[in-house]
Amino acid sequence: MGKADSVCRLQGTAQPAELAQDGDLVIGGIFSFRTAQDYVINTFETIPEVRKCNDFDFREFKFAQTAIFAINEINKNPDMLPNVKLGYKIYDNCGTMDILRAALALVSGLKGEVSDDNCTKTETVQAILGHSGSRPTIAFAEIVGRFQIPVISHFATCACLSNRKEYPTFFRTIPSDYFQSRALAKLVKYFGWTWIGALAVDNEYGLNGVAAFIQVAQEYGVCIEYFETFSLSDPPDSLQRITEIIMHATSKVIMAFMSHREMKLLAKELYKQNTTGLQWVGSDAWITDHSLTDSEGHSILVGSLGFTVSQAQIPGLEEHLRQLHPSQFPDSQFVRDFWEDVFDCTLNKTANAQRQPCSGFESLQNVDSEFTDVAELRFTNNVYKAVYAVGHALDNLIKCERGKGPFLNGSCADSKQIQPWQVLHFLNSVNFTTERGERVYFDTNGDLPARYDLVNLQMTNKGTMEGVTVGIYDASLSEIHQFILHNIPVVWGNGQTEVPVSVCSESCLPGTRKVLQKGKPVCCYNCIPCPADSIHCMKCSPMSWSNEQRDACILKAIEFLAYDETLGTLLVLFSLLGFFLTMITMLVFYCHRETPLVRANNSELSFLLLFSLTLCFLCSLTFIGRPSEWSCMLRHTAFGITFVLCISCVLGKTIVVLMAFKATLPGSTVMKWFGPAQQRLSVLGLTLIQVLICILWLTISPPSPFKNIKYYKEKIILECNLGSDVGFWAVLGYIGLLAVLCFVLAFLARKLPDNFNEAKFITFSMLIFSAVWITFIPAYVSSPGKFTVAVEIFAILASSYGLLLCIFLPKCYVILFRPELNTRKHIMGKTSNIDICF
Repeated sequence: MGKADSVCRLQGTAQPAELAQDGDLVIGGIFSFRTAQDYVINTFETIPEVRKCNDFDFREFKFAQTAIFAINEINKNPDMLPNVKLGYKIYDNCGTMDILRAALALVSGLKGEVSDDNCTKTETVQAILGHSGSRPTIAFAEIVGRFQIPVISHFATCACLSNRKEYPTFFRTIPSDYFQSRALAKLVKYFGWTWIGALAVDNEYGLNGVAAFIQVAQEYGVCIEYFETFSLSDPPDSLQRITEIIMHATSKVIMAFMSHREMKLLAKELYKQNTTGLQWVGSDAWITDHSLTDSEGHSILVGSLGFTVSQAQIPGLEEHLRQLHPSQFPDSQFVRDFWEDVFDCTLNKTANAQRQPCSGFESLQNVDSEFTDVAELRFTNNVYKAVYAVGHALDNLIKCERGKGPFLNGSCADSKQIQPWQVLHFLNSVNFTTERGERVYFDTNGDLPARYDLVNLQMTNKGTMEGVTVGIYDASLSEIHQFILHNIPVVWGNGQTEVPVSVCSESCLPGTRKVLQKGKPVCCYNCIPCPADSIHCMKCSPMSWSNEQRDACILKAIEFLAYDETLGTLLVLFSLLGFFLTMITMLVFYCHRETPLVRANNSELSFLLLFSLTLCFLCSLTFIGRPSEWSCMLRHTAFGITFVLCISCVLGKTIVVLMAFKATLPGSTVMKWFGPAQQRLSVLGLTLIQVLICILWLTISPPSPFKNIKYYKEKIILECNLGSDVGFWAVLGYIGLLAVLCFVLAFLARKLPDNFNEAKFITFSMLIFSAVWITFIPAYVSSPGKFTVAVEIFAILASSYGLLLCIFLPKCYVILFRPELNTRKHIMGKTSNIDICF
């Protein structure tokens, strides 16, 4: 290939930029200064021409001027990009096809042919700012991404652009619609709007945004009555159909995910139909757009709520905007058109004969317009941040130290031949703080942290509509703190001071439940009375239950065996009666302790038995009254120990009877092995075993008060939880073991001479004892509530009375009423000379 041979040739003709400035490094930008286009159908038989754009969009022009202002600031800053001048190329194309044409021009440049001779400086921009719309941004970001050129948008919010596989070089200084959709859903939930309509512009921005909103809203229990889409290119009957749907819908809240252009058409049509009382919830693409303030039907939108990016102040920007003059951009047709439109004059005398020639003294210094208004800089600040993000990335690239660079072997980029992929690398890691303290960095998807202002459209004293910040949403905070509503009055769409209601069905009154309406969403239901076992009604707390009308929760009655109720009083009387009978018996035995009958029946064990019976009657009182920690532990352990003491005494008396009979045989010395000392030790040893069982029970898992709410629906049973079932049944089992042993021994001694032994009385008492406690087990398990305690008390009293009456009543009868039988001769019998029991 020769020296002058062509290396690359541009296909077609490149369109020059609307606003341009040379520089060592150039930043591109695409902003639509004009919006509307004449509808044209391309046949593609010839190359499509750039279509003419009609209406002015001052906000877009302000975006471009803000980018120029930020670039000039960086050029004047000695600490950023030293010895490097930033330039810019800004296109003002509108329409997706022409915006894509502009993007390709920024990638390829304007040179028709590039050869080895003139290939000293690339015309490819280092990054592209824009576009404001998601649809055109989606169109060119994927193509530009193949050339590794960064694209930074200030307004394209479609969540789809966060897909790094499809758009690897896309960044934005505005939060993704993913966060906006969640914020809008949380807003709807906050105000209790469960029945709403949804509208969206028929493109990626609207469809993706409203789909994400509906998904989250339904998770919050919000139902969508209707969902419709339309765009500017739709036929007129499409808009009429949507207005008919809105007018006949029952929902009063509408979520609109569309741009200001679609909202203008919709508001105008609804205004013509005299439709009022609607509460609009809007996306950031239209909620603060100034072009809506004086559009026909804008009054329909008063009271609208929506999220938008936070306000900001950019020092020096207003002065820059007011110093604009056509002489600064002599090649820009738009600047001339803008100037003529603002001052209603003509810069070219032959172009427009209806206007007076411009005097040359026109100035924006005293002009108030959307272009010069810097009172509410929201998306404009996003442009400012985007320029500085590129500036910091380039600054970090140029200041890279060799050996510490991010590339192979710690190398850095060649500042004279900077490649777009190198800028992309540094842009991914950019992290800086603006002068007003706002931190700027990008996550792995190229998104900024999401933070919004909640804006309410209100009428001012001047009769204009403007957005008032009434709250914030910060996605970086925890779930419960993300949405904060300020203490600022909110104007509602229905003109009332109270929050409008938008529900399919009113909330069911207490005592009724929801029944879904066939073929309708879950928010639509009828209310019918609740059945007693309904699972759809609001459940009362465990400590309360529904009243008879089932419209309120009342506290459950607390039940336990109390002293002042009939059953408790009767049991107390029987316990005290048993106690006094035992004391009387003890007194009788004490007064006749020297008589043969008392001495023959082992007076020491008899007194110990009477003492234990006294405790048995008294321990039943611990089962009555409100359960407490101490009463629960005392009642079972006292019962277990006293009954073992009682049965041990009976067992000792039975063994003494048997031993006494054996001792009557010639040469028998058996009684010396079970004398008084051995009798005391046996009673003490058997009782200590029960004491040890109770100590282990109380140590490992002691009984404690327990509120039983499962047995009855209408009341709470206060009872003692056994703690350890093993401990409880071990105590009872040990008592039962001793009782069985005593019964067997007494049964064996039943045929001894009647005058000598009391075995038959012990046998009968043990029979009663065993029968009582055997029947106790099923009665205890099956008795409900406080009757469980009553059954246990009855078993204690019945067995205690059985022992007292069977063993001591015959003796008391002889002592008190048949004293002639209380003689040694009668006790020992005619055939016995033994005195062993005395």
